[in-house]
Amino acid sequence: MKYALLLMGRTQDPDCGEDGGADPEEFMAFDKEISEAGIVVGGFALEGPELGVRVSGSGGESLVTSGPFAESNEFVGGSYVIDVADIDEAIAWAKKSPAAKAGHIEIRPVADY
Repeated sequence: MKYALLLMGRTQDPDCGEDGGADPEEFMAFDKEISEAGIVVGGFALEGPELGVRVSGSGGESLVTSGPFAESNEFVGGSYVIDVADIDEAIAWAKKSPAAKAGHIEIRPVADY
């Protein structure tokens, strides 16, 4: 079964981001481990939320807003899409991620349309 591991952070959390949280080498080691396990089928890393742009609808018009977004405390820093036997195995991999130390990881089954 495929699961998305969404690596989440909080904009107001000093333990997350450039000034805190896991060391980049920890992420590189985790990336190597999960990739060598042969379960990664996709994923990405994102730049900070301050570089994001949001497009939303309002009254039939599109509204474009540049980040950071004060009303949104959480952000996605990156993801992995993994193919594992079950949710328990997905949880085990999420627990190994350095992202679980300073932020949190949301695990979602990938819809099979």
